[in-house]
Amino acid sequence: MESTSRTPDTGPLVVGVDGSDAARTAALWAAAEAVRRDRPLHVVHGADTEGTALHLSAQALERVRADARSAGRELLDATAKALRAEHPGLDVTTGFSTADAVDSLRRAAGPHGTIVVGHRGQGGFDSLMLGSVALDVAAAATTPVVVVRGTGGDEGTGTVLVAVRDVRDLPHARYAAREAELRKASLRLLHVWNVLHSVGLVAGTLGGVDETAGAHAAALTAVGDAVGDEFPELEVSADAEKGFSVAGALVEASRAADLLVMGGRRDPGTHRIARGLGRVTHRVLHHAHCPVLLLPRPDGDSGNGS
Repeated sequence: MESTSRTPDTGPLVVGVDGSDAARTAALWAAAEAVRRDRPLHVVHGADTEGTALHLSAQALERVRADARSAGRELLDATAKALRAEHPGLDVTTGFSTADAVDSLRRAAGPHGTIVVGHRGQGGFDSLMLGSVALDVAAAATTPVVVVRGTGGDEGTGTVLVAVRDVRDLPHARYAAREAELRKASLRLLHVWNVLHSVGLVAGTLGGVDETAGAHAAALTAVGDAVGDEFPELEVSADAEKGFSVAGALVEASRAADLLVMGGRRDPGTHRIARGLGRVTHRVLHHAHCPVLLLPRPDGDSGNGS
């Protein structure tokens, strides 16, 4: 397989900046990822001035837009300069938009780009776990989205973690394997099944929970074997765990990972909560200890709430 086909995406990385510390951390992470992938990096600032037209006079609106344009471009220039200094030779471009951050990022990414955002922006308060932009970008994603949590640094553990529910997550495991290759890291596949959910499903069947545990382990083994065959030089481990919280187990495992890869947005269903994100995805984005890379799932893949 040619090396160019083993990178996660052929499109650019697009990172949003707003002057916050979280956005600066996300930009640094995105720059390092662009270097790993050998892809360009596009830095975007959405000023969100389009919605102000209804509330201001034409003269006042022009002043607001001029100030926003000046401040936005100053921020973009300073960010690009810092990223080029950190990664000489990196192809960095910038884009100012009058639209809101979510629309600006989606337009810039197009059908093939990867969007990178910080876990929260300038709004809110110090203890806010996840900002509205990160939530909305993740919920509306049709391309990969990375929410940079933790330090976002490269000094981490040397492990890429991928959440595996069943064989339908094999594409996500392959994606995570390519990320592990780029980092010269190992890959850990983690399958977590909720004991309380499974008890109801196996009630009255021979073997009960133990039989269900075997079925879960078999699904994980199938994914692990397929990844191992495709990436023979990659160190791959596979763990199946049972517990009372899938999200809790993934969050805890993220302490020992440089990146957590998981399927993201689901179609409408009983497990969708804030902004249309699945229950597990929502909790992981709020509490993970490392950057989380969400891969869109097919529209019909409603799954079990992740």
